[in-house]
Amino acid sequence: MNPTIARRLLALSLVPACGLNTLGPNDADLGTGGIASVPAATTGAASDPTTTDVITTDVTTTDVTTTDGTTTAPTTAGMSSTGSTGAPEPPAVCGDGELGGDEACDDGDQDNTDACVAGCSLARCGDLFVLAGVEACDDGNPIDTDACRSDCQLATCGDGVVHAGVEACDDGNPIDNDACSNTCELAHCGDGTLQPGEQCDDKNDVNEDACLNSCITATCGDGIVMLGGEQCDDAGASPQCNADCSTSLCGDGKLNPAAGEQCEDGNLVAGDGCAKCKTECGSAFASDWCLQAGTTQQFTRCESVTDSGKTCINPFIRYGSVEDGVPAKHLNNDLAKWCQQLGFAGFSGAVSYGNRPCLAPQGKLFGCAGYDENVWHWCDWYDGKWLDQTLDYHDCNDGFEITAITCQ
Repeated sequence: MNPTIARRLLALSLVPACGLNTLGPNDADLGTGGIASVPAATTGAASDPTTTDVITTDVTTTDVTTTDGTTTAPTTAGMSSTGSTGAPEPPAVCGDGELGGDEACDDGDQDNTDACVAGCSLARCGDLFVLAGVEACDDGNPIDTDACRSDCQLATCGDGVVHAGVEACDDGNPIDNDACSNTCELAHCGDGTLQPGEQCDDKNDVNEDACLNSCITATCGDGIVMLGGEQCDDAGASPQCNADCSTSLCGDGKLNPAAGEQCEDGNLVAGDGCAKCKTECGSAFASDWCLQAGTTQQFTRCESVTDSGKTCINPFIRYGSVEDGVPAKHLNNDLAKWCQQLGFAGFSGAVSYGNRPCLAPQGKLFGCAGYDENVWHWCDWYDGKWLDQTLDYHDCNDGFEITAITCQ
């Protein structure tokens, strides 16, 4: 038998049974790769080279013979000294500046106002971190009606979103006189903004100024005394207050039937047809103004009086504050009614007509029951009305103006 083969068989007989790895204190060390080195038996021939056989549990072995005639231990193919093919990667560390694992970003700092926030997550609206230069706030909730909107912008009046508990409305437009003002308040009388349907709005609760609390412009007759503008206001004439909201006084030149005045010539002098606001006219004409009873401030005076006060020469008519209307012939004239208004029993039937001028501010008149009031009185020849207004018709001298009338 070949000496080399014999030595190998001897070595194999020294290997423990399959599956047993226990070594005795004198056993050869298998090492981490399962390789045992066992000295081979030698022959006693001095000329045989010294040989070391390497026995492995792998069936594939390689003997290497050196140049000095010795053989090195065989190697095992495909194995590392640790028995594995490579080392595992270390776990990612958020904040080390290195992107790894499931990190979305890693900028290596602790700043939560930049694009990469705590947890190595990308900044987004709703993450509770305010992104500098992009977000104004971030409360981490989707509620759009609190102080921080769902788009991470601060709630403001005019953003079109009603801020709960702060704004009553928010229509998102700059129109101040619609249903929602620019202060995000519902439009209402007293908000200082003139709204449709309001005549004024002075944003105060003073009811005696030029703008009532109902947002209506203060006027004489509204029943509210305007400070600095009215002396009284009884919503019309009363015993104490004239229709123009001045205090009623006999002699003030303002006829106030509600105060018991029959006439008002602006003085208290007797003998001028009106004494202490009671007419002196009655069964006699006068050269001063005499009230036509039953009318609203219509008076008659004569250029001259004859026939013991029963005949009036060139009569003139006054209506309110406008004087010297010229009465003329007309089918609607009721001369008997005129005489009765002046205190006479009736019309004598005697009347004469002729040329009389009626240049402005005078004007031509005709008898009527309408226009300014529904009782018979003298009316503007042009359009009927002339109580406290200018006369409009000035084409007289046509021979039809009344030059004299006699009552009885």
